[in-house]
Amino acid sequence: MSSHEQKKGDNEMEKSDPRYQAYIQILKEELIPAMGCTEPIALAYAGAVAKKALGEQPDKVKVEASGSIIKNVKSVIVPNTGHLKGINAAVTAGIVAGDPDKQLEVIAQVSSEQIQQMKQFMKEVPVEIEHLAGGCTFDIIVTVYHGESYAKVRIANYHTNIVLIEKNGEVLRSEAVSDDSEDGLTDRTLLDMEHIWDFATTVDINDVKELLDQQIACNVAIAEEGLKNDYGANIGKVLLDMGGDDVRVRAKAMAAAGSDARMNGCALPVAIVCGSGNQGITCALPVMEYAEYLRCDHERLVRAVMLSDLIAVHIKSYIGALSAFCGAICAACGAGAAITWLCGGTREQIGATVSNTLGNVGGIVCDGAKASCAAKISAAVDAAILGHDMAMQGRGFRAGEGLIQDTVEQTIASMGYVGRVGMKDTDVEILNIMIGKTQVC
Repeated sequence: MSSHEQKKGDNEMEKSDPRYQAYIQILKEELIPAMGCTEPIALAYAGAVAKKALGEQPDKVKVEASGSIIKNVKSVIVPNTGHLKGINAAVTAGIVAGDPDKQLEVIAQVSSEQIQQMKQFMKEVPVEIEHLAGGCTFDIIVTVYHGESYAKVRIANYHTNIVLIEKNGEVLRSEAVSDDSEDGLTDRTLLDMEHIWDFATTVDINDVKELLDQQIACNVAIAEEGLKNDYGANIGKVLLDMGGDDVRVRAKAMAAAGSDARMNGCALPVAIVCGSGNQGITCALPVMEYAEYLRCDHERLVRAVMLSDLIAVHIKSYIGALSAFCGAICAACGAGAAITWLCGGTREQIGATVSNTLGNVGGIVCDGAKASCAAKISAAVDAAILGHDMAMQGRGFRAGEGLIQDTVEQTIASMGYVGRVGMKDTDVEILNIMIGKTQVC
């Protein structure tokens, strides 16, 4: 089906519709290039900004971080550090080698000499780490000292949102902040399944193509790197060995391989979605594999990936930036919906794909960023493909079964409530086990 034929059957979203420009702006805010897991990189960014504000090399550092940050930084390798892990490594990388102007690519350019300097810094400079309890879900405060001087930087609610810069008692920048607020970002409540469909299928492709092309190119590159070399548990390679001739297997393998590389120190950039490289990878790569299998043209691929991205953002907006709810599920819902669209599915079948996926794997817990994220992505994409196959055959889970509701929007909202509110205590207990505060054996 050509793009023109697709458009004739759709409700075209006019450029004058306020949602049109809002959706473009949401894509611009979401599809940001980042290297490495975004929580360690946010710590590196805070460290680089604090060091710049201080104006000299620190002789002491204090890091305060919410539980979700600690959980997502503990076990992941920070890129361009010589395979160092953890909060200390992340903030040190930003202080020693970070370029604060590059935000989530803050440590993209690091020399071998600077890696040695990081290791020396970690030996010589005390770094105090404190758990910030009871504040924002996403909260980082980095304070760097030199003698009697200090500089403090706070990032809250999302990865580049600097809400405080303070030096020696003088406030250089201050923004009001409340838990899980996304002030400064385009209103995500403008997103819904119906209007996402209208936008993705009728938008002037030139208004979005550059953004989506960057996402596809970056995320394909890191997946290919993950398949080529030895990263983590090599989930992508394991999947391909099980049946690389099957598009279903390749869809899972490519997404998993991208995560293999990203979670295990690869320095290639990723276009993130919902603040997560793993979610950006999951939104794009399964869709790309199906588009290639179906011999779709490039415009149709771009529209499909855009549909996937916006559905993922829509679902994740109910849950919040960080939660005990694995965000790969949201991204897989988007990918499954986009695959259904590529295969000629109706609006109703796209909605059913999302509901079927959430009714299957909704609620997989997030126990931090690490090698096993690739396996969770594989499981999520597998569920999304099953949800797609069910929808195309007119099958699905019924309202009243678990969290499934009468409409896909209601199902998204119910699952989002569980992720945001119901799993708060789960998040706390996961962290307690991870840091040894709770002994379960």
